[in-house]
Amino acid sequence: MTTIENRLSDNTELDARKWLQQYGDYLFRYARLHLADVNAAEDLVQETFLSALRARESFSGKSSIKTWLTSILKNKIIDHLRMAGRQVQLDEVNPGQQGAENVFDARGHWKINPVVWAANPLEIAERKEFWTMLRHCLKTMPDIQRQAFVLREMDDIENEEICRLLGVTSSNYWVILHRGRSRLRRCLEVKWFEPVACP
Repeated sequence: MTTIENRLSDNTELDARKWLQQYGDYLFRYARLHLADVNAAEDLVQETFLSALRARESFSGKSSIKTWLTSILKNKIIDHLRMAGRQVQLDEVNPGQQGAENVFDARGHWKINPVVWAANPLEIAERKEFWTMLRHCLKTMPDIQRQAFVLREMDDIENEEICRLLGVTSSNYWVILHRGRSRLRRCLEVKWFEPVACP
């Protein structure tokens, strides 16, 4: 993040440096949820701060600075994804994993039984360690699956818009999202949740 500091002149308001110190790491983590490329994430965060500096006079104060900066970054990420949009063939989404045959055997039985999550979701959501593990699990996912999951489940973007952003058909999108959710669940089961016997 030192590049943005170099761009800030001594005449720039002190709040610009304060924004960087207070929100830089948070915005970078937010960008990394969407992008596997560290350099692209850094660039978008820098562009966010520069855009905020240019538009700081128009900031109405109806939301917090953090929310305002996150909104700017979110729009930049969406633009970035639009530019990188492409039609993904199903076999490119997750090579070697062509659907139910990796989850079920020939008789339709689970190959590995799903784990019962006995924890309270609200309590989990308040734990910093869980968010660290969730970010780790998201980083292990293929880009397209991570992007589909984060845009849908964390950014609450409509399905049609996600299809346009990722450059996929509706049927491809649902397959990508299902595989992403399954992969994320398995990662969290292995790395976070304690298995509990099914009743």
